[in-house]
Amino acid sequence: MTDVCPVCGLPKELCVCQELAKERQKIKIRTEVKKYRKKVTIIENLDQSIDLHALATQLKKKMACGGTVKENRIELQGAHAEKVKKALIALNYPEDQIEIV
Repeated sequence: MTDVCPVCGLPKELCVCQELAKERQKIKIRTEVKKYRKKVTIIENLDQSIDLHALATQLKKKMACGGTVKENRIELQGAHAEKVKKALIALNYPEDQIEIV
C-alpha cells in the first residue's frame, strides 16, 4: 500500500503540499553585517512544510558559500540577495512573492 500525505490526503507521489506552500508565502531576503564586517544573506518567512535543509543545501551549492538553517530561516555567508532571488525563481517560487528588503 502506498503512503498517504497527512496534510492533503493524496498519495506521496501525487502530494501537492510543497507547491501550495510555495505560492502562499511572502519570502523576504535581506543582508546583514555581522561581526568583523562579514555579510550574511537571510531568507525569511518560509513555510514550515518546505524542507528548509534541502532548500538551504541547494542554495549553498548555487551560491558556492556556506550557510545554515536557524529559527525557520536560511542564513547564507556573503551578500547574495539578487542571486538568491533568481535561484528561488528558478526553483518555481513566484517572483511577485519574493521581496528584497
